[in-house]
Amino acid sequence: MSEPKKRKVPSPEFKAKVGLEAVRGLKTLNEIGQEFGVHPVQVGQWKKAILEQASTLFEGKRGPKPLAAHREPALLYSEIGKLTMELDWL
Repeated sequence: MSEPKKRKVPSPEFKAKVGLEAVRGLKTLNEIGQEFGVHPVQVGQWKKAILEQASTLFEGKRGPKPLAAHREPALLYSEIGKLTMELDWL
């Protein structure tokens, strides 16, 4: 008996590449599908997902997230304790 075909699972990078090609709009979904070997309906779904999630890319505030003020002293005291133990052991 022949082995069953395994399903191809495209990587997220591939989906993004195909979806962005569709967003550009230089080619039809059928042309993009033929070029990348993907069904045109799938190309349309990836394009739709990119357009829906594009607004969430810039929602967060800029810069590094501040460290919680109550955690920082505890972290430093634990580091001091570890270093003191090492020093006493030596």
